Amino acid sequence: MSKFFDELKDGLEEALEYQKGKVTLRTTSVELPEPPAQYTAKDIKRIRAREQYSQGVFAMVLNVSPKTIQAWESGERSPSHAALRLLEIVDKGIYHPTFQGKASNTKAKYATR
Repeated sequence: MSKFFDELKDGLEEALEYQKGKVTLRTTSVELPEPPAQYTAKDIKRIRAREQYSQGVFAMVLNVSPKTIQAWESGERSPSHAALRLLEIVDKGIYHPTFQGKASNTKAKYATR
């Protein structure tokens, strides 16, 4: 038989042994953070204004397009769960990049505090 079949058979045999109470499975507990808060259009504008970012700079900070920032701030679209976590990190001051000098059309030079 093939290696795949042998591994599959072994796995099924282990599952049967567990079901019969002959084997105890190893478990690991992981503490997960609470889901990120929901940010409204007004909240997103407040964060951006407090940090004194333009929509373009804020888009670079969050690694999204300026159109996405505009859509969030107008209430046309809502941030994804990943984007909500990034907004939370910026809102809580965990990540606060400061931009130095003028940004070129494609890239900005920045340093984190």
